[in-house]
Amino acid sequence: MTLVRVFILALGLLSLAASPARAIGLIRDADIEYGLAKLAEPLIRAANLSPSQIRILLVDDPTLNAFIIDARHIFIHTGLLLKLDSPRELQAVIAHEVAHIANGHITRRAGNAATARTAAGLGLLLAAAAAAAGGGEAAAGLALGAQSSAQRLFLAHTRAEESSADITSVRILSRAGIDPVGALEVQEIFRGQDVLAESRQDPYMRTHPTSRDRLRALKGLVTAARNDYPKKPGAEYWYARIRGKLSAFKRAPKWTMRRADASPAKDIALMRKSVAYHRQSNLSKALEQINAALALRGNKDPFYLELKGQILLENRKFAEAARTYQQAAGQAPKNALVLGGYGRAVLAAGNPKAAISILETARARDVGDLRVLRDLAVAYAKTGKNGMASLVTAERYALQGRLKDAKLHATRAEALLPRGSGPWRRAQDVLIAAKNAPRR
Repeated sequence: MTLVRVFILALGLLSLAASPARAIGLIRDADIEYGLAKLAEPLIRAANLSPSQIRILLVDDPTLNAFIIDARHIFIHTGLLLKLDSPRELQAVIAHEVAHIANGHITRRAGNAATARTAAGLGLLLAAAAAAAGGGEAAAGLALGAQSSAQRLFLAHTRAEESSADITSVRILSRAGIDPVGALEVQEIFRGQDVLAESRQDPYMRTHPTSRDRLRALKGLVTAARNDYPKKPGAEYWYARIRGKLSAFKRAPKWTMRRADASPAKDIALMRKSVAYHRQSNLSKALEQINAALALRGNKDPFYLELKGQILLENRKFAEAARTYQQAAGQAPKNALVLGGYGRAVLAAGNPKAAISILETARARDVGDLRVLRDLAVAYAKTGKNGMASLVTAERYALQGRLKDAKLHATRAEALLPRGSGPWRRAQDVLIAAKNAPRR
């Protein structure tokens, strides 16, 4: 599990100039993201959307919130995930955000915002940043986030939208065979928040306004949809695994040790203990626990292998880490985060040439992974490809919104790369992004 500072391009409705980028921390972990995808898949399908087109990402923030930024991403705060008590509550949160996407709420407001802005203030900046990421379709991966009061007006849903999402989310949950009572249980968490001063409210209340009428209507919808919804073992397992791994990294190791054996599956308990021992710098115990967890999974779990690789890598066992990550990548050859870890381990083991190939594959699957771009720059520099090292560094800065630094490195890359080549054109894209960025 790795905390990544990811910069989201900020968009404020009331300003014609693009707002400064705001850094938020994302927890990028292959295991957690896979588990969230498993829990979300039946909901997305029930909404007649494609699971491959919507990603659930975890924001490293202790406050309670979940939000959408476009039609392709759902963000959930770690604070909310750790607060929820059951898979049906987590799936109710996801269903609600999926409902906003299915109902086109963010799309309509984005369209209205676009008409109120200059092309340089919004469209060209986003397009240039997408080009800097290296892919024509990368714009879909660039988030439109928010922080200021004006920006909250953009992200905050109206009560009408909330009522619409309530209706749709209950239908989604019912179609997916998931008890919609979880939606009411989530609302109970926020009971009384609407009477607090805004500064004391959880962000969810500011972006998801509620009312007594809306809650009464939601209760009616859930009551009407009640049925015999059997528990789903897969959902129970992945919910416990997600929260177990997250809490093992976020809570004190002693806290994890006291609670690990209460996990619903033995492999999850062992995984949690492995993380706790790793955080206590007890390598032998950490490996003992994760190896036992792997054995229970038939040694066919790429994400437990990835965790083992991470433990080895962070203990400077580079060759062993590379071999373990290779096993993980063999079982999950399309997972960008696993591939990124594999390339990182190979680079640390002293084989930058091989690392470049692996990292470029990871980058092609996730253009916004800043760690991969950082590692790629190091690998290119170690192999004497300074032009490519400068290019990748420029692209990383561009994605961070640090366009002044991006311009500096793109200028260096432009001078070192063959004129007219693909990498040279990518350097040009970064320079165009820097030029078109609004002056602050």
